[in-house]
Amino acid sequence: MVTIEPVKILFSSLGSHGHTYPLLPLAVAAREHGHDVTFATTAAFADTITRLGLEHFAAGMDMREAFGEVVARHGSPQQAGQAEPQLIAEVFGSTLPRRFHADLAPFIERWRPDLVVHELGNPGAGLAARTAGVPAVCHGFGRMWDSDELPFVLDSLHGFAGELGVEVPADNPMPLGNPYLDICPPSVQVKAFLAAHDTIPLRPVPFAEPGELPDWVVAHERPLVYLTLGTAFGHADVLRAAIAGLAALEGTRVLVAAGPTVEVSALGDVPDHVTVLPWVPQAELLPHTDLVVHHGGSGTTLGSFASGVPQLLLPQGADQFSNAEVVAEHGLGARLLGDAVTAEAVTEHARALLSDPAVREAGRAIAAEVAAMPSPAEVAASLSDHVR
Repeated sequence: MVTIEPVKILFSSLGSHGHTYPLLPLAVAAREHGHDVTFATTAAFADTITRLGLEHFAAGMDMREAFGEVVARHGSPQQAGQAEPQLIAEVFGSTLPRRFHADLAPFIERWRPDLVVHELGNPGAGLAARTAGVPAVCHGFGRMWDSDELPFVLDSLHGFAGELGVEVPADNPMPLGNPYLDICPPSVQVKAFLAAHDTIPLRPVPFAEPGELPDWVVAHERPLVYLTLGTAFGHADVLRAAIAGLAALEGTRVLVAAGPTVEVSALGDVPDHVTVLPWVPQAELLPHTDLVVHHGGSGTTLGSFASGVPQLLLPQGADQFSNAEVVAEHGLGARLLGDAVTAEAVTEHARALLSDPAVREAGRAIAAEVAAMPSPAEVAASLSDHVR
């Protein structure tokens, strides 16, 4: 048996489900290898983290709080909306990194971790490691975005890094030039990013709060369609249109997760074969599904890849449009954008995806690709290699 020298590792993510959950499997695996692990993110995730046996350190600020702070500095929400790209840049390239750096720099000096694992969206934690002289690796949360799509964010981050006296790559500063743990299957990762960076593959392992699935989900007597718009971009009108479209599918069961931003009551009455819940344990649900209709968030997209299930994407914001594009391009599903999201269109596309053997075969292929990627336990065993 190989003996692994225990080290102190600080994990850190932005305070959101889509940014925190992807790091938890590796953090747990690192703890199980005997490493001393602390996870730094907002207080909202303290219970989740401590239930996993990890130490939690409250740091950073909620994204909505960050946007509120930036909007307040720029006047009314209407005025702020006229400069949306600049606002996004200020939040993700300046406000959040500055707050995480301010909170984590003194903690790192006090606790002296041997390694910091910062997720891609949280360069502030990586900068705190850099200024303290602590090695770091960057953990992805999905597909890499094209840096040309976020010039304002990159400019803001370069500005903050310059204030700290830290040099970061000009073309893609978010990973800060650190080794990159890539949870995106290579076949669907941005090819320019793979060509320019050495990555460490890491199997994406879906994580969800524990919970019970309805008995009929596990029994799976009829094809099961799962509908969700995630935790950040829920929209009642879009959900209602999708529910109406999916309800028209003959011989299926439909399970809807309304999410934290939409009240179940706002979705109205639904047919008997449609079940609407505020939340479901998605990681446990995905292997039982025949079709996932969703927003295109990285967690749901990667979880669907791992299960090999067809996808119909209804992107609402952020990286969801890019994820929807790659799913369609690789024959893994279809997408509907904007006003095209009608009940009739959802019915048509869902019916086609449920019966398309080519989509099923593409799903099996990418599921096999995900399964072949190194597990969190395997990658955790090599984390100490990054300690100087």
